Amino acid sequence: MVRLRCELLATLSVFMCLAAVAQSRPPAVPLITHNPYFSIWSMADHLTDQSTKHWTGAEQPLTGLVRIDGKPYRFMGNRPDRLPALHQEQLQIAPLHTRYTFAGDGIVLDLTFFTPAFPEDLDVLSRPVTYVTWNTHATDGKTHNVEIYLDADGRIAVDRGDQPVVWSRSRCKGMTVLSVGSRDQQVLNRSGDDLRIDWGHFHLGIPDTESAETAESSSTVEDFLKGGTLPDADQMDMPRSPNTGAAHLAVVFSLRKVGQESIRRHVLVAYTQGLAIEYLGRRLHEYWQRDGLPVERLLEDAEREYPNLEVYGQRFDADLTLDLVHAGGKPYADLATLAYRQTFAAHELVADVDGSPLMFPKENFSNGCIATVDVLYPSSPFFLLLNPRLLEAQLKPIFAYAMLPRWKWPFAPHDLGQYPLANGQVYGGGERSEEDQMPVEESGNLLILAAALGKAEGDWHVAERYWPLFTKWADYVLRKGLDPENQLSTDDFAGHLAHNANLSIKAIEGLGAYAMMARALGKQEIAGNYASRAKGMAAKWESLANSGDHYKLAFDKPETWSQKYNLVWDQLLHFDLFSTGVRQTELAFYEKHFNHFGLPLDERKTYTKLDWEVWTATLSDSTEQFQRFIAPISTWVNETPARVPLTDWYDTIDGKQMGFQARSVIGGIYIKALADPEIANKWQHRQ
Repeated sequence: MVRLRCELLATLSVFMCLAAVAQSRPPAVPLITHNPYFSIWSMADHLTDQSTKHWTGAEQPLTGLVRIDGKPYRFMGNRPDRLPALHQEQLQIAPLHTRYTFAGDGIVLDLTFFTPAFPEDLDVLSRPVTYVTWNTHATDGKTHNVEIYLDADGRIAVDRGDQPVVWSRSRCKGMTVLSVGSRDQQVLNRSGDDLRIDWGHFHLGIPDTESAETAESSSTVEDFLKGGTLPDADQMDMPRSPNTGAAHLAVVFSLRKVGQESIRRHVLVAYTQGLAIEYLGRRLHEYWQRDGLPVERLLEDAEREYPNLEVYGQRFDADLTLDLVHAGGKPYADLATLAYRQTFAAHELVADVDGSPLMFPKENFSNGCIATVDVLYPSSPFFLLLNPRLLEAQLKPIFAYAMLPRWKWPFAPHDLGQYPLANGQVYGGGERSEEDQMPVEESGNLLILAAALGKAEGDWHVAERYWPLFTKWADYVLRKGLDPENQLSTDDFAGHLAHNANLSIKAIEGLGAYAMMARALGKQEIAGNYASRAKGMAAKWESLANSGDHYKLAFDKPETWSQKYNLVWDQLLHFDLFSTGVRQTELAFYEKHFNHFGLPLDERKTYTKLDWEVWTATLSDSTEQFQRFIAPISTWVNETPARVPLTDWYDTIDGKQMGFQARSVIGGIYIKALADPEIANKWQHRQ
C-alpha cells in the first residue's frame, strides 16, 4: 500500500505538469461520460455558474456545497443562488480526468471526476462508474472544520423532470448505495434523438471507509446549511416528483481540523440500465453484464480496484498527452484531449448473445440514428489508434445486417435504425427505395474501414469473412464512383451534389482498399486488377478536377473548391494512387482561404466541419503547416459562443454552432496521431 501511494504521488506530479487545462475556456467540460444516456457536463466558465446538464442541455443537477468553519459556499451548481460561490482557481482536463481547484477562507478544495475509459480493457471501459474525489487542505497555517455536501437530483434517471421516481437504500460489501429510477420502467420503450433514459437506476455509492452521512430527502440542502448535517430520517413517501418533493440522494463528509496535510474522500456514481440496445430484435446487455454480473458486484469491484485504476489512469493521461503533443503540438493535444471522453460517451458497448462485444454510436443532435456508417468513418481514427478491436465491434453489426436478404441494394447501408433500436435502416429510403441513400459514400467508407482495420489488427479475418460483400461494393464504386451521380455524401446538410470530386476520391480509395484486402488474402490477380483500375481512375480524376491552382468542388463547376479530406487515406494506407502534387496544390490553396475560426468546408458556405479540418491538415508533411491549420481551430474552441460538448459543424466567421453536438465524429481528430507510425504502433499494441 505504501508503494502504491508513492506511485500515485509520482504519477500525479507528471499529470499536473503534462495534462494541464486543455483550454482556457473549453466550450463544455466533461464530468461523467459513459454513453448517450449517462453523460453529464458543465456548460459554463465556472462549475457554479449553472446546473450540471445532460449533453442535450437538459438539467441533471449535481449539487456541491461546502461549509468552512460554519460558512457555506457552493462549489458545484447554481443553487441555492443565495449562497456565494467558492472561488474557482483552476480547471484541468485530461483524457480521463477533470479536476477543479477551489479556494477560500483558508482552505483549498480539489474536486476530481475520473472515468477510467481505458480502450484496451473492455470490462472497465464498459463499467458505468465514475469516481468523484475531494482533496482538501489548509493554506493559512490554521486548522478548519470543513463539511462537504453532494447531492444527485432524481432527474438524472428520467427523460423529463415531471416523471415520478422511486428511490432505495441498499448495502453491498463495504458500501452504502442510494439509488433512484423512474417509477415506470419501460425498457427500450422508444427511440429518438433529444431524449434521456427513463429506465434503469442511478446509484450513489459511499464506501464505509469514507465516514460519511447519507440521506434521501427534499430537505437535505436546508439541513446541511443549518448544521452541516443531513436529516435524521429518509423521506420515504413515494413516488417522488417536483409536485411531491423532488428526490435528492445526498452525502456529507464532516472533516474536523483540516490542516496542511490533505484529506481525501471519494464516492462512486453509476448508472445501470440492464438492457441497453435492441439489435435486429435481440435485446442486449451492457458488456460488463454479459455473464450476469449483479449490480452489487459491479460496485464492489469498482471500489476494490479504484486505487490501481487511479494510478494507471494518471499514467495513461500523461502518456497519451505526451504523444499527442509530439504528433501535432500542444493546441492539437488540447483539442484531442477534449475529444477523448466525448467520443466514448457517444457509444454504447454491449455483448452479443455469444458474449462478443458490439459497439453502437448514436448520431447526437442530428437525427438520432444508430450505427451510422458515415459517423463510424470519421470517428475511426480514434479506435484504429487506441484499440482496433472496438472498431471491429462497430463494423460487425453493419456487415451482418448487409448480408441479410432484406438488404437488397448493391451498395452499403447508411445506418441500423434510431438509437437505441438497431433494427434496420431508417434514413432516406431505408430498405424501401434508393431515394436519399448514400451509395458511393457508404460503400467507399466501409471498404476503406475494412482495409484500415486489417492493417491495424495485423489480421484479415474480417476481410475474409465478408469478402462477398466487399466484392459487391467494390464493383459498385468501380461502376459509379469516378463521376458520381446527383446524390448525398456524408456532408448531407449541404444537399445533393453531382460530380462531387471529394466523393470520387472516396470511391477510388475504396477500390485501393479492396485491392489491399485482396493482396492480404492471397488473391493476387484480383489485387493487381483493382489496384490498376484505381490508379487509372485517380489519373482521370486529376484531369477532371484540375482548376489550375486547386481542384474543383464538382467536375462540372469551374473555379469552385472544397476540402479534399478523403485524400488522407492515400497516405495512411499507402495506396499512393494520387500524385503528391494534388495534396501540395490543395494545401497551398487552402491557406489563402482561412477565416478567423478555420477553413470553410467548401466555397458555397462559411461553415466547416471540425473533423474534416483536422483530416485536411493531416494531408501536410510539414509540422509548421499542420499547426497553421490547427491554430484557428484552437481559437474557436476558446471563443465559440456554443457552450455545448464539442460541435463538429460551426461557422468559421462568427464561431456559432450550425447543428450537431456531443457526436463521436470528433474522434477523427486522432487521425494526426494515427498518421505517426511510431505512435500508432505503440498504442495499437498496448495491452
